[in-house]
Amino acid sequence: MTDDAYTALRDGFTTPIRDVLWGHIYLTPSLAALTNSAPFMRLSRIFQLGPVYRIYPGATHTRAAHSIGVYHLARRLLQNLAERGADAWLSATGVRSFLCAALLHDLGHFPYTHSLKELPFPAHEELTGKIIESEPIKSLVADTGADPYFTAAIIDTKLSGGHNKELFFYQKLLSGVLDPDKLDYLNRDARYCGVPYGAQDVDFILSQVYPHPERGIDIDSKGIPSVESILFSKYLMYRTVYWHPSVRSATAMIKKALLGGLEQGLITGEALYGLDDQSLFAVMAGHGDSLLSLAEKVRSGRLYVAAATFPFDAEEYRGLLDIKNRSYYEQALALEFSEVLGSRILPEEILIDIPEPVSFETGLYVTDEGCYFAESSGLFKAETVDAFIKSLYLIRIFVDPIHEMRIKCNPRCYEILHIRKKWLHLI
Repeated sequence: MTDDAYTALRDGFTTPIRDVLWGHIYLTPSLAALTNSAPFMRLSRIFQLGPVYRIYPGATHTRAAHSIGVYHLARRLLQNLAERGADAWLSATGVRSFLCAALLHDLGHFPYTHSLKELPFPAHEELTGKIIESEPIKSLVADTGADPYFTAAIIDTKLSGGHNKELFFYQKLLSGVLDPDKLDYLNRDARYCGVPYGAQDVDFILSQVYPHPERGIDIDSKGIPSVESILFSKYLMYRTVYWHPSVRSATAMIKKALLGGLEQGLITGEALYGLDDQSLFAVMAGHGDSLLSLAEKVRSGRLYVAAATFPFDAEEYRGLLDIKNRSYYEQALALEFSEVLGSRILPEEILIDIPEPVSFETGLYVTDEGCYFAESSGLFKAETVDAFIKSLYLIRIFVDPIHEMRIKCNPRCYEILHIRKKWLHLI
């Protein structure tokens, strides 16, 4: 590592920010200026976990706080790796660009982001890259000594052109098994939700990582229990927090409201870019449309309830994987229930929820054993990871609570819901 790169990683970090999780976090004045920009300040008005605060009231931490935490861990990670050989390919511009990328990696996130994952919008990484390459962020990133395009390419890998060893290394660091994003959000989300599952020994983890120009980081066998802890924590956080039934209900309601509003021309995708939590609800309010009224129900806490829950089977439910197809099944269920109960149930009062894909990355190389983590770990074999994912994937049929007891207590409705092949072939 050149003296300039050393300076970029070590010197000038004189502006402190006090964080609940990590204590004092130090930035350079030019990095601190990025946190005062309008695009970054928007993140302070977006809850990191969206509707989770309705179940865990403490979960009101923001994407801004998370982003600062990711920057802090990214700097610590890079310092450790530089001392263990990564200095051979680090440059001052690259170091500063990586720190900017860590700080700004969530700029393109929508509010209630998990509600929008299946909708026809660009990925948040692509939006983040565009924001970084536009003013005012472009000039502010340049003021730090970073390259705005290089910074954007660390986040949005589609921008990568040709083979750049240093760029590829940073991309691997920012997104992987032991990335600073995961280390922050597991610890932070657990702290604010008041659950013990996400807490990780970050100091020990960082002491067990070693740089590799193609793989990003490797570990030795002493780090295996830490990786196992991260994977198990991620599983428990999904099971108890991220995919709690009430969170899935709120997510499905917002998703259906937005899809309906887009299809009917009541809102546009462009109108959603750059919004925070409150302005998202403001955009969807006032249309008088029954679908968009779902958003108001979420805002006021009137969530739908689960009438049926059963495991996901990709073959059996392949017709439900397309979010637009689900609307047809919801309409068919609403019609069937209306006929059985003798009173009308609207299509927007029935929701079919399928969680978005989730992965449990296990691709770390164990240097002293000469094999990958999945081959070394006695616990996290490929079949174990597959079992984790399978246990998380549940299809839920949510209904407006005004119909809950009538549907649950009616034998014919129960049969429609629980003999899956019956309602799958309603259309």
